[in-house]
Amino acid sequence: MMQQGGIPGAKECEKRRDVCPAWLRACALASALLVSLLLTVVLACAVGSYPSTVGESLRALLQAAGFAAGEAVDPSLSVVIVDIRLARVLLAGLTGASLAIAGAAFQGVLRNPLADSFTLGVSGGAAFGASVAIISGMAGEAALSGDARALPACALVGALTALALVLGLSRAGGGPLSGLRRETVVLAGIVVSTFLSALISLLKSLDEESVASIVFWIMGSFQGRGFEHAELAWPYMLVGAAIVFWRARELDVLALGETQARMLGLEAGRSRLWLLLAASLLSGAAVAVSGVIGFVGLVVPHLVRLVLGAGHRRLLPASALLGALLLIWSDVAARSVLPGGAELPVGVVTALIGGPFFCLILARKGLKNRGEA
Repeated sequence: MMQQGGIPGAKECEKRRDVCPAWLRACALASALLVSLLLTVVLACAVGSYPSTVGESLRALLQAAGFAAGEAVDPSLSVVIVDIRLARVLLAGLTGASLAIAGAAFQGVLRNPLADSFTLGVSGGAAFGASVAIISGMAGEAALSGDARALPACALVGALTALALVLGLSRAGGGPLSGLRRETVVLAGIVVSTFLSALISLLKSLDEESVASIVFWIMGSFQGRGFEHAELAWPYMLVGAAIVFWRARELDVLALGETQARMLGLEAGRSRLWLLLAASLLSGAAVAVSGVIGFVGLVVPHLVRLVLGAGHRRLLPASALLGALLLIWSDVAARSVLPGGAELPVGVVTALIGGPFFCLILARKGLKNRGEA
């Protein structure tokens, strides 16, 4: 029987395999998520202040793809569905998938179920880099709309710089990279994140004219985003995801611990460095185009582990699909819950989803600890 509370680890997940083969669960979940994602794209493109139906959304998308789909959709409505809503949906999907993959990688490398880009200060570094771009005028008003190549570049530089600071502090306190203690890394990440948050507050106080842009961007939103933003982000996301997927088996070995990894011939230090860099690249690219969006990288890998177990070759693709679904629907809620065309920051929606989820996790852990006492 599965232990109560907490996130299931490798041993707990092994106990479920006699019920249903892992590969069958993985195929069933991946198929369900993929079909759900396709349906979600159509449904999400039909939602907005400009009235449209699901049928019109489907026809517009098929016609844009070059397929004959019955009666032609009104040109103005087609522009809204394809050029505005579809671009936003695709960017939300890419961002959600990237954050979920990055979260799973961070948790696997550090063997910590609460590790993600926030815990390690990577999101804070990306936010600081973007804030510098906004205040310095390199991004200007394009921080919220338009083509802003300086903004993703500064956010990525900030994310990688934050990671370098975290690793530097961790090595100073815990020896070589191959022997990093996960507690040291998390503590270093919290220190760096707090310091960067203070620097962002300082930047806002020095340039009050940019406060609104920085605050709106940091809260996370896809308002005003288009295909050009997806074009800026997807190469970084693709490279980061490719590295993580390529090293998925190494994540499984790292999860066994330092001693077992060495016995299996894995150079743990190099693997950790590559995986941390790749996850930071994913997080930085996501933050660069969407602002700071929390809880996706934490919630999604946990949910997938409950079904598929801890094996990363199954966990990573399923997390990517579920992360895309979660963020697309969070964005739909953000742009439809308020009347008059007003929008909530999507980061607020994901926080409202993620907060109760982790309250439940902590409550289950408390029950587990009392049961073992």
